[in-house]
Amino acid sequence: MEAILKAHNVNVFGSGEQVIVLGHGFGSDQSVWRYLVPYLTADYRVVLYDTMGAGTTNPEYFDFDRYSNLEGFAYDVIAILEELQVKSCIFIGHCHSGIVGIIASIFRPDLFSKLIMLCSSPRLLNDKDYIGGFDEEELNQILHGIHSNFEAWCVGFAPMIVGGDMDSPAVQEFSRTLFNMRPDIALWVCKANFLYDKRPILPKVKIPCHILQSSADRTSSVPTAEYLHRHLGGPSIVEAMSTAGHLPQLSSPDVVVSIVLKHIRLQIT
Repeated sequence: MEAILKAHNVNVFGSGEQVIVLGHGFGSDQSVWRYLVPYLTADYRVVLYDTMGAGTTNPEYFDFDRYSNLEGFAYDVIAILEELQVKSCIFIGHCHSGIVGIIASIFRPDLFSKLIMLCSSPRLLNDKDYIGGFDEEELNQILHGIHSNFEAWCVGFAPMIVGGDMDSPAVQEFSRTLFNMRPDIALWVCKANFLYDKRPILPKVKIPCHILQSSADRTSSVPTAEYLHRHLGGPSIVEAMSTAGHLPQLSSPDVVVSIVLKHIRLQIT
């Protein structure tokens, strides 16, 4: 196995001609897809990987310059696909990995037949005539919390993002993977997530995009999903799911699995 696959803990399961790649979001790792994967492996070849900086990756491999923006993560996805000799895939990206997918599809549209974005946003900070979900004061509070006491910040951040209390299995699972991150890397990736603005590149995306959004999500929202739909350059569709929280694949897996399977099969033009 080549270095890129080892570095990202790449796992390949299942069989079939169609390849599905699963990209996780901030604070989690590939285990966040564990409820979905069993429904895919009978019909598809499934590629799982950990984004650099996740607690399951070697922090010595984290290049702070490379990962100061989402393009670094997109180059990683392309490198993984090339190493696995994947000719085309359906890319399912949660949170910022959905945006990583659209960036990668602009660089290499030949590698992607469809993008499925789960609770993804082109910009998290509010702007004039745009609601991202957070203002600068909230961002500063988040960054200060990570810097001053990472463990205490995780305890507060996890239930806010997932939606629920600390007794919730989904909150406990996200807390575990979040706390596994090295604090300085978590701070860096969090900054990169909150400061990116990928609205200008949306018209360049020509690959069909399926935008799935929790109806109640602190990090992204249905209006954000509709913004993506209006500004993407290719065919797209939006579905608001009857789920709450930013990690519905953990908190409401039955709902998410059914909807994702539908959109894998659904063709839009």
